Amino acid sequence: FGDSICFGQHVSPYKNWVTRLSELLEKRLKVSVNNPSINGNTTRMALEIMPQDIQKYHVDVLLIQFGLNDCNYWETDSGLPRVSKAAFHANLLEIIERARIFGAKKIFFNTNHLCLRELPHAPIPFKESVLAYNQIIRDVAKQSKVILNDIEKYITSQIEQKKCDLNDLLLDDGVHLSEEGHNLYFEFLSTILLNELKEEK
Repeated sequence: FGDSICFGQHVSPYKNWVTRLSELLEKRLKVSVNNPSINGNTTRMALEIMPQDIQKYHVDVLLIQFGLNDCNYWETDSGLPRVSKAAFHANLLEIIERARIFGAKKIFFNTNHLCLRELPHAPIPFKESVLAYNQIIRDVAKQSKVILNDIEKYITSQIEQKKCDLNDLLLDDGVHLSEEGHNLYFEFLSTILLNELKEEK
């Protein structure tokens, strides 16, 4: 349940990490996976579509990744993020609450990878904004006792060990994942989810 990073914008739908992870989980655990992620969505938009896309299905497990749009600065917003930090925090808590009320027994939160996009009109560098919203995700995960998949830290460690380069993980827009980026997401998340969901099953 997320934005374009989960939808897989600009990459073949057969190669994005969600599709590959879905196939793996369906094959190994015989579960049904749905991906209602939408390009450009913020947590505010996510709450509006939860009744139709999440609550209606009474999902057992929910994986959530938002933030890159929430922390983004549009030139027309006069220096304000699309969703404030306080609202982002509150929205994540409400998403968790609603998911649990409607049956989710296990919830995963992904932090976001760092980006190379520059926003000349923004009051702070985009990278700094991503880091701040990732920390909110960590705080909410700890507060609400959901499982944190810290993608930012994992990818940063891979880069520090010279196992990959951020330029190769992203498309030319400096935000969306390349095929190599999707591969790294899949590599990181597949082991975690298989282990956690085997226990649940």
